[in-house]
Parts: sequence; structure tokens; C-alpha cells
Amino acid sequence: MAETYTDYKDVDQKQLQKDIDAIKKTIGATTEEDFQHLLKLERWGRASTLSGFAFILLVIYLDYSAYPLHWIAFWGIGIMGSFLIGVGNVSRWSNVTHPILHGAYDKVPNIPKRYTKDGFASGNRRWIDWLDWIKPDAWAFEHNIMHHYHLGEADDPDNVEKNLEWLHEAKIPTWAKYAFVYIFAFTWKLTYYAPNTLRILENKARASKKEEPTLKYELTPFTKNGLELWKSYILPYGLFQFIFLPLLFFPFGGMEAVLSAFVLILIAEAFANLHSFLVIVPNHSAEDIYQFSTPHKTQGEYYLRQIMGSVNYNTGTDLIDFGQGFLNYQIEHHLFPNMPHSFYQKMQPIVKDICKKHNLEYRQESVFKRVLMTVDLMVGKTKLRTIEGI
Repeated sequence: MAETYTDYKDVDQKQLQKDIDAIKKTIGATTEEDFQHLLKLERWGRASTLSGFAFILLVIYLDYSAYPLHWIAFWGIGIMGSFLIGVGNVSRWSNVTHPILHGAYDKVPNIPKRYTKDGFASGNRRWIDWLDWIKPDAWAFEHNIMHHYHLGEADDPDNVEKNLEWLHEAKIPTWAKYAFVYIFAFTWKLTYYAPNTLRILENKARASKKEEPTLKYELTPFTKNGLELWKSYILPYGLFQFIFLPLLFFPFGGMEAVLSAFVLILIAEAFANLHSFLVIVPNHSAEDIYQFSTPHKTQGEYYLRQIMGSVNYNTGTDLIDFGQGFLNYQIEHHLFPNMPHSFYQKMQPIVKDICKKHNLEYRQESVFKRVLMTVDLMVGKTKLRTIEGI
């Protein structure tokens, strides 16, 4: 028999707010220990990246003349290198960039500016801190403001069901819809996140001038927004990742080494896209997740929506959490976006107890189960739960 939870309108939102706000006093202030936890995650990500490139170098140094050693080396050692580079790529985004751009460590005494919201990936430091398809300031606005404070509402730019209505209505076989989603998962940072974050940032500028918003994003360089996308988003990362990095291998084997490195780095990019898709997209996208037809009105209602509109994955040690980018604590993160990752491990049992007290469903399941539920939502097989008039 399925458990019955308190109806949305019957939840004591004022008491819920008091209970959740009290968590801050229980956990305390951000300390040097929390900053050191961040540095550990950063080291793990860098070690993964460097190990991946070391594997690629090993592949290039192996004797290709002895068949079938070439293919064993390339598809064995080489793919392992690609996988590790992909893990490092995702870690740089989820374990480091994500909490820093939320300002999670800004209050640590004497913290270096490069680990603060205002200093990280700012200006030329983008090349050092977080060079990706996505421009840091565009992602910070799209994610930190529009997504977090409009979760499940009409203004949430990451509402998967809304964004893929065109696919639901497409007159194509169901298997083709599934095929599209699986292919999309390998390219989604470039084909979705980069142009969509630019669109959201452009709409912010348009709103300040009281102009009509841009309703679609563009991938071609033949429009104003498309040209900006290529100049500031696609080319900086694309040239560095797929031209500069492969050319570094030229001294170790000429153009053959460059080509091998290019192929393996391209595979690493596919791994990074798939990995990030796996841990990011299912957080708010399945038939048991709620969306809302109006903006939230109070802080208590805001907290309630973060719980009802989010799902956690399985949690555990730092290593397990590292592999999921600490996005397996999505409920805790959405309640307090500007807290360091180390806080979420401490908060989780408290949040679970609060949900139990208020008879609220606390969703937590394997990321692999959740991604299958997300794919069903993306193709239109299922839909989000919608609370009308709220």
C-alpha cells in the first residue's frame, strides 16, 4: 500500500520554515575545514585529468607495429584515459565551480579571492579555473538565480518537460524519440547548456531595457546571438580542447600522435557530457516530481517546493559523493544553495527528520533508476505532477 503524504495546501509552511532555518544554527558557520574539503575534491578532479592524459601519452608511446597490440592499447588504455579526463571535466564543474559560484566559501576567513564567487573564473581566470562550453557568468545567472529561485515554475529555464514539448509532439516513432535523447546526452553541454545560458543572460539584458525576450536559442553563427555564442562560448573551449591540447602531443609522434590524442579527447568530451547528464538532469525530472503554476509567495513555501521538486541519489562516502558531483544531495542543496558540499552530508539526516515530522516525501533512489525515469519524461511517456493554482 502506497504511503499517503500531507497535501501541499495542508503543510504548515511557517513551522516548516522555522524547522529548516534552525538547521543553520545546528550546522554552524563555514570554516577552514570545509574549505580544505573543497581543495581535496579539487585535487581528486585534477588527479583524474592528469592521469587521463598520462594514459593517452602511454598509448602514443606503445609500439603500434605489433598487431593486435595497437587496438588493445587504443581501446583499452586509451579509453580509460578518456574516461578519467571526462571525470575530471565533470568534477571541475560540479565539485568545484558549482559551490564556488554559489558563494559557498566566501565567508571562510582569509580565503584566496580565486575561490570566491567574485573571483572564480572571472575575466582571464576563466582559462584557468573553468574553461568549458559554458560562460561562467551566463551559467551563474541561469542556474543560481533563474533555476534555483524559480524551481518548477514557468520561469525555470531547466524545466525538462517544458523544454522538450516539441519532441513530445513530434510525429516520429517512439524509438526515434528515445534515440534522440540518448544522442543528445553525449552533446548536451554544447547543444543545450551553452546556447540556453546565453539566451537567459540576453533576456536579463532585454528585460532591463523593457524589450521582448528571446524565446529560442541559436547554434548558427549567422545571427547576433549565434555569433556571440561562437565567439565567447564555443570557440574558446573548442580551440583549446580539440586543437591546442592534441598539438601538445606532436613531439611524441608527429601528426599520428596528434590525431590519436584528438580522437581520445573527443571521446573524453562525450564521456563528460554523458556523466554530467546522468547526475544533473534527473534531479528535477520524473513523474513523481512536482511543478507549480504560480511563483512561490513565502519562504516556507519556497522550502516546501525545493523538497517536492527535487530528488536525491544514493549518498555515502566522499568518493561516492565525488563521483556524483555532490548532486546526490539535491534536496539539501536547493534548500541552502550557498552552503559548501561538506555541509550537505551533515544536513541530510536533519532534513530527513524534518520531512518525516511534516509527513513530506523525501525522494532518494539510485541515479541509474532516476535517469531512466527522466528519459521517459523527456520523450513524453510520463509527465511531471502539476499543482494548479499554486
